Amino acid sequence: MPAWRLTLLLCLAETLNMAGYAGVSALLPELRVAWQLGNAEIGIVEGAFSLGYVAAVTLLVTWTDRRDPRAIYLVSTAIGIVALGGLAFVATDLASAALFRFLAGISLAGTYMPGLKMLTDRIEGPRQSRYLSFYTASFSLGAALSTALSGAIGHAFGPDGAFAMAALCSLLSGTLVALGTRPRPVTAQGGSANPLPALYAALGNRRALAYSLAYAAHMWELHGFRAWLVAYLVFASTGALTPSGDASLAYWGSFILMLGMPASIIGNEFALRIGRRRLLYAVMTCSALLAVGLGAASALPFAILLLIGAIYSVFVTADSASLTAGAVERALPGQRGATMAMHSLLGFGAASLGPLAFGAALDLGGDSAAGSWLAGFAILGAGVLAGPLALRAILPKEGRDERAKPDPQA
Repeated sequence: MPAWRLTLLLCLAETLNMAGYAGVSALLPELRVAWQLGNAEIGIVEGAFSLGYVAAVTLLVTWTDRRDPRAIYLVSTAIGIVALGGLAFVATDLASAALFRFLAGISLAGTYMPGLKMLTDRIEGPRQSRYLSFYTASFSLGAALSTALSGAIGHAFGPDGAFAMAALCSLLSGTLVALGTRPRPVTAQGGSANPLPALYAALGNRRALAYSLAYAAHMWELHGFRAWLVAYLVFASTGALTPSGDASLAYWGSFILMLGMPASIIGNEFALRIGRRRLLYAVMTCSALLAVGLGAASALPFAILLLIGAIYSVFVTADSASLTAGAVERALPGQRGATMAMHSLLGFGAASLGPLAFGAALDLGGDSAAGSWLAGFAILGAGVLAGPLALRAILPKEGRDERAKPDPQA
């Protein structure tokens, strides 16, 4: 299969698989009432998604060095369908909602990075980085479309209908991958099937680790932003975090998040020209400043708030592809899967805490106080600043800022 066609298929499949990704954040005021939760507790539900990812990614992604990623992808898609069905028809409180979001996180662990592994296994050479940037951008596209779809269906038919529709989208995703790709034999690189030694070896690769730690800072900010964006728009337009019945706020949230797709691709293109580390220093610092700016904008005219949110969304995702490509490119031979597993482990570990920290700030100061929302966004901004610090601390002697190299192993 041509590289462009495989990339398109996997991007479409991942976008469909993420239909339920923003189901909680897009309908947060409604679900908070339905499940009788506080702000920190709804943050726990969102964090459970990332914890499920962390719990499974070590094993599943490391396995891609030894097993066909396609099989892992298909089984994980089935788990996601079960999780979405549970959220639609079973979840009623903190425990049940967190459980099914945890399973949804496991599903993403077995689709997103294994899908990336399917791509990198089949595409080598100078095109790899560019196709990789398109695939990672599909994450932003999936998050944005999930926000719009969940908002539209959830306000028309209730949150149960939104999760049920997402389950159907995941079924379509699995069907596309099953019919559109073929099994691929995998030659193990030697060593034990136990993922821990492989992870330990990947952890010792400081050049890749630096980018993975910066990715963790990025994910803290990104997932906190995505989890609370629509809720913030509800607060800014109504002055309270209560069900508004206004699906247009989810559409605006989707539009803001949609900007992350071209931003990720364009950011990678700039990295190819000016150097990856130089781009990351600039983008992550600007993102931190914009986080504070957005948090302080709740009293401004709504159109200005949306403009600030749109600019912030560009910067919050412009580093995504460059961070992932930086880690993948620096993986040692036979350790690409383990390096990607460590990358995801650190990233989604931080992602599980970002929404919770934001929610705790709202509980502490009150979700009807503008200062509480400013504190939440400031917490996200402070987290992302750890990214440039990690790069500078771990890679202090690389000399001139190197150009991003599409594939040093090719």
